[in-house]
Amino acid sequence: MRVARMIVVVLVAALAGVYVVAGAWGALLVLGAQCAFTLRVRKGWLLAVQAGLVYAVTLGQGASVAILGFLAGSLLVTRWWALAPAVVFSGVVIHHWRNPGDAVSTTDLAITTLLMTLVVFGLNRLVDRVAEMEATRPALAAAAVAEERLRIAAELSDGLGRGLAAIGAGARRALTAPSDAAEVLGEVVATARRSLADARAAAAGYRAMSLAPELTTARALLEAAGVGVEVRAAHTEPLGPAGALLASVLREAVTDVARRGTATLCVIETREEPAGGQVRLLVADDGRRTAEDDDPGGTGTGGVGGLGRQVAAAGGTLTRGLSGQGRYTVEAVLPTTRPPAPARREPPDVSVVLLAAVLVGFSVKALLQIPAGLLVPAIAGLTVIVILQLRSVSGRHMVALGVMAALTFAPIPVFGPIWLGSSGFLAGPVLLAFRPRTAWPLVGAILAAVWTVASLYELPGRVNVTVSTLTTGLLVYSLLRLAQLAKELHAARESLARSAVVEERLRAARDLHDLLGHSLAAILLTCELARRLPDPARELENVLTMAEHAHHDLRSVTGEQRELSFAAEAESARKVLAAAGVEATVRLAHPGLPAEVETVLSAVLREAVTNVLRHSSARACVISTSGGDGEVGLRVRNDGAAATAPRRGSSGLGNLTTRLATLGGRLTTGAEGGWFQLDARAPLDPAGLGGDAHGVGAVARV
Repeated sequence: MRVARMIVVVLVAALAGVYVVAGAWGALLVLGAQCAFTLRVRKGWLLAVQAGLVYAVTLGQGASVAILGFLAGSLLVTRWWALAPAVVFSGVVIHHWRNPGDAVSTTDLAITTLLMTLVVFGLNRLVDRVAEMEATRPALAAAAVAEERLRIAAELSDGLGRGLAAIGAGARRALTAPSDAAEVLGEVVATARRSLADARAAAAGYRAMSLAPELTTARALLEAAGVGVEVRAAHTEPLGPAGALLASVLREAVTDVARRGTATLCVIETREEPAGGQVRLLVADDGRRTAEDDDPGGTGTGGVGGLGRQVAAAGGTLTRGLSGQGRYTVEAVLPTTRPPAPARREPPDVSVVLLAAVLVGFSVKALLQIPAGLLVPAIAGLTVIVILQLRSVSGRHMVALGVMAALTFAPIPVFGPIWLGSSGFLAGPVLLAFRPRTAWPLVGAILAAVWTVASLYELPGRVNVTVSTLTTGLLVYSLLRLAQLAKELHAARESLARSAVVEERLRAARDLHDLLGHSLAAILLTCELARRLPDPARELENVLTMAEHAHHDLRSVTGEQRELSFAAEAESARKVLAAAGVEATVRLAHPGLPAEVETVLSAVLREAVTNVLRHSSARACVISTSGGDGEVGLRVRNDGAAATAPRRGSSGLGNLTTRLATLGGRLTTGAEGGWFQLDARAPLDPAGLGGDAHGVGAVARV
């Protein structure tokens, strides 16, 4: 918006400068009023001030009646728009009164006033459009997120919602009909297992739209392994199915780097080539490799090599080997598979329409003074210039600029000095086509040429002609630059909406994995335990409670955010671990937590406990919290992990890292002596640790 304001001020100043050069110093006051109206105040009293100023400058200082276009253009964007024609007509009357009987001059001034009116009207509309685009970006992103949440809710409620309802109904049937409990529990277990698989598949599907979580996971995994990481992401999301396959390649490549333990630095790069419709992923490390590790063809059956055929089937390539710098590289190239954008017919841009009107108007003004015998070649030359001008709206057309330059100066000996008016048409595209350090010297050369030609023809208004050339060039440049700003803001607005949708999908994936996935895993575990007990009533009650929690989790996934209680999560973790035969020790010694911090740490604890149950042979687990130095710490240790390679295919570590990063926290993991340890630390809001802050102290052992 600041750039738009600067363009308006410069252009209005240039337009007013023409009148100041002619001796009408009052145009400076008109300039101030116009800038205030266009950029700040759209009030009736300011229009009244404008009216007084333009008529005073016209009648009192003898300025050209075209200055009335400032007032008429401003009126067109207000509810008093019907007065604009009357203002233009009054200008015609004033000029005719000054120059009776000069029809050509009166027509010329009428066209000039109309053009000034259109220019001022266009500036107001373009500034309004830029401001509207900028103001509606958050609203558009919010609307896109709301629409995506409705879609996610419909998808998940249709499958997972029914599954949770069936689990709750089955648990109640088993409680009320103990004789059928075994059969009913079998159905509940099958439903819970299917729902858990659906939740994980849905989470994977949402994550597949973006490489961001896998990049976060890769960084965390490599840092935990003591490997330095550089991530250079230069792709546009969402990537669609290509993102899912690239995520698999990235996961396997990074896991190999961490497992070998010989690298000190790993560089991860993504790059998109819109022209070729491809996205590239490069993973390079400085670790040592043996001959059997190097399989350039990607024909191996496991790890990265096992993905070679999948990449080839998707129309891409996967290569591995040593680079010229001695680094081992894994590079995957895949075609982007985004759905094509719906074709839509865009209305003509207001600035392009306005530019066309200005070009035609100036051309007509020139033709009024061309001898009748030269009208046909003049019309042909001006038509070519107008077409080339409109073509320069986008892109840098050097041939077109060369042709315009030739048509600007070559016909002057034929048509006379009146053809100098076309030089302003050349200055505008030059300002657009080149950088300022090149453009302004070129514009200076054009102005110098105009001055020289005007001097050769001994024109009395050489200064006015030169200033008019600069003003026309600035006018063309400003209209096109404002159009570019509007288009850039439109693209940025749509990009923001797409990013918001991707972020919403990633949030849903995290909640599916960390919250609902944990609840369903706990339900499945408890149901399996209930099937082995002669009296499963207590476990069935727990299943009902967990199913209710899972319903809450499902609502959270679909956007109905809810706060989690860390104390409740810790107690739930203790029960779930106990049901799995894991000796759980819970020691909570943290201060009072802000709701956001408590919710994030609760999600971290859920994922940590789920990993204990799914990915280790733990028999003991210790959960502890601490506080100090403005931070809260959570540590989860279990004795079922060996200090070997990290597991493949996990999205949980990236989820936890992402959740903590939003708070400025951090996550570290490691294994030593058969114990695996996860440490999470998050900063506390000092306001939440006031004098009444209370700690939690408890030890529970089962």
